[in-house]
Amino acid sequence: MIIIGAKGFAKEVLEVLHQLHVDAADICFFDDISTDIGDTLYGQYAIIRNVDSVVDQTTFILGIGGTLLREKMFDKFTEVGLKPHTLISPHARIGHFNTIIGDGATIMTGAVLTNDILIGKGTLINLNATIGHDSIIGNFCDIMPGVHISGSVRIGDFSSIGTGSVILPKITIGHHVTIGAGAVVIKDVPDNTTVTGVPAKPLIR
Repeated sequence: MIIIGAKGFAKEVLEVLHQLHVDAADICFFDDISTDIGDTLYGQYAIIRNVDSVVDQTTFILGIGGTLLREKMFDKFTEVGLKPHTLISPHARIGHFNTIIGDGATIMTGAVLTNDILIGKGTLINLNATIGHDSIIGNFCDIMPGVHISGSVRIGDFSSIGTGSVILPKITIGHHVTIGAGAVVIKDVPDNTTVTGVPAKPLIR
């Protein structure tokens, strides 16, 4: 099992695998960018630098943030034959009725998902985020720590919902939308829009 990334969020992914009692010998990291790290993490987890060297691996976990980067790495590693692993912290609470989590999604510690929820592939639900009933979260979204998404919300692909923000019920958020940290969203947000504030309004550049 290879964790994509070897810094920041990848370390949080490692903690979830530890909580799940995954054998350390079965875990390694991939990082072909960072120049300030060695060949191992914590002195025991190998860091692979080249995609051609992942031939012994069968699955991967996205250990990076960023909607477009997550998609890029998802595609890169599926193209070489690895399967995306959906990671769910044992300390997350997932509803038992018609809650569907897509391939390669990551559900972190403290997250709460109720029932009738669809989480798209490659999407990140970060620490202590909550998602209410009948909501649909698109592919490769980033739901940051402490976000509260009310019931019957729709969020399009590649959207990033900032830390501590709140989305009221029955709101529709388009594709490639950015919601600023701490924002309170009370109206629908169209595609390719950034909103901030309380209540959330389009960012004027």
